[in-house]
Amino acid sequence: MTERVVIVGGGVAGVSTAAALRSGGFDGDLTLVDAGDFPYDRPPLSKDFLAGTKDIKQIALQPPQWYDDQRVRLINRTAVTALRPRDAAVELPDGRLLPADRVVLATGGGAARPPIPGIDSDRVHVLRTADDADRLRPALAPGARVLVVGAGLIGAEVASTAVRLGCQVDLVDPVAVPLAAVLGPELAAWLHDLHARHRVTTLRASVESFTELRTGIEVRLTSVAEPRLYDAVVLGVGMVPCTELARLAGLEVDRGIVVDERHVTSNPAVLAVGDPARVRRDGALLPRTEHWEAARHDGARAAATLLGTAPPEPTAPWFWTDRHARHVEAVGHLDTAEHTVVRGAFDGPSFAVFGLRDGLVVAAASVDDPSAVRAARRMIDRRIPADADRLADPSVKPRDLLRG
Repeated sequence: MTERVVIVGGGVAGVSTAAALRSGGFDGDLTLVDAGDFPYDRPPLSKDFLAGTKDIKQIALQPPQWYDDQRVRLINRTAVTALRPRDAAVELPDGRLLPADRVVLATGGGAARPPIPGIDSDRVHVLRTADDADRLRPALAPGARVLVVGAGLIGAEVASTAVRLGCQVDLVDPVAVPLAAVLGPELAAWLHDLHARHRVTTLRASVESFTELRTGIEVRLTSVAEPRLYDAVVLGVGMVPCTELARLAGLEVDRGIVVDERHVTSNPAVLAVGDPARVRRDGALLPRTEHWEAARHDGARAAATLLGTAPPEPTAPWFWTDRHARHVEAVGHLDTAEHTVVRGAFDGPSFAVFGLRDGLVVAAASVDDPSAVRAARRMIDRRIPADADRLADPSVKPRDLLRG
């Protein structure tokens, strides 16, 4: 019987696991250990928090009283140093052991730092934590010359925030059209071109080296003849899953903590959720998912495993991002579609793109039209037949699309 659960990590996956356990009826001892000051949401780090319009309290995942109300023992500013499944315990830095019948690893990930010469310069920043954002914010002063490396979600959001703060921003990526796989080539190209409309210079290149100078940091780029000088560099080139605790505990690790579809690791006393979890399905290891909602769903599935209840039904993968005051949502992957249907006009106030295959919606993405993506998600999950003409007609309300 599971009476004591310890969750390691206070991101959305860890807090969602705790919430799902309590809402599912778990009445045992529940402890959440987090290395930060307080469990907070990470999407605002590249936007409102970085811009200084929200503080750490305003991006908390739950208010402080929630932990008391839900009888969740929160141990913050503390990093777990070891798992001891055989001893049914988790070890803390001071040598204390927390008793645990089951442990949930929600350890998240760290910002990737490629092996580029000069990358250890103090002018080279990453953005994964609130501390990272606090360190970066003073560098984004009006007029500062800023290079953002990586034009994916984080890079595009940081570039948008930096230019809004008055910085001179260059955005570099070796890929001609970032995010084309999930947004489709047409919408991805439109979004990437949006940077230029907001005074962000985009460069198709890779970084060769960084050199610290008295006047800034010199950056050599492939396909750019002369080095460029910046006041600050921000790396947005992905994340590295935090697997060290799992590895030291003897759990199976393969570019992530390997779990089954119930989120159980190679040791049945330990589960893993969120960014570091890598699911094995039918003998094959799947790519890790690193989006906010995927982490929340992981928490719900892990809680169901611990409670011995049926897991929630899977839904199509969904994510959102914001750049240059435009809100983007996507569900599924548009590169899996046979053809696409556009609803509205790309330069209009809002529009959406639906991806179809065999008469069904398999993906969708929108700009400032979240209701279209919500409808598409239901159509995907319920396999509702799609009519291309109705999808393309903005006069047809999104909820009416669900009638097939």
